[in-house]
Amino acid sequence: MVDLVIPEDFCLNDVKPVGKTSHADGENFHWIWGKGDPDGKAFSNDDVKAAYEEHGEEMVPLGIHGTTVAVDWDSCIAAGECFGVCPVQTFQWYRTEKDIPAAECLDATFEGTGLTEASERLDASDKSQPIREHDCTICMACQEICPQGAIRIEAANQEWHEKAAGTFVVMPSSGGGPHAHD
Repeated sequence: MVDLVIPEDFCLNDVKPVGKTSHADGENFHWIWGKGDPDGKAFSNDDVKAAYEEHGEEMVPLGIHGTTVAVDWDSCIAAGECFGVCPVQTFQWYRTEKDIPAAECLDATFEGTGLTEASERLDASDKSQPIREHDCTICMACQEICPQGAIRIEAANQEWHEKAAGTFVVMPSSGGGPHAHD
């Protein structure tokens, strides 16, 4: 496994998301974190640069998409390895649903109808979008196989997803339990 490019604390404490991408089901969404990294691996990849040029689009920093399933879009080179190993189709190629510049995914809504096979991407400017982050089983296969180290899976980050959404609830302890003493 290559080193992960997403820091462990990318969404913790006082960090606020810069936007989100919503699922059209009206219930699910994933946060977008950070202003992005212009030194990410995608910026130096010749195939990615050529694909952006063909679209007539400028490459801009895009940030980290997702919280429990975090994909660094500045390092994603559209290899597609994550698609082949995911047992629940967490990812879609965003351009196969909406062929728009990646920067326009910020605060956009997607149906989740994009293609989900590695070979189905439109070109190397496409990104692995964790549109079904809510379905992830935390198997870690995508994190392990990503050749760029651009995916970080962390179930504990669900707390930070909920805190950013204002839906986090602390469950009170009963104070007892099977090993409590009088």
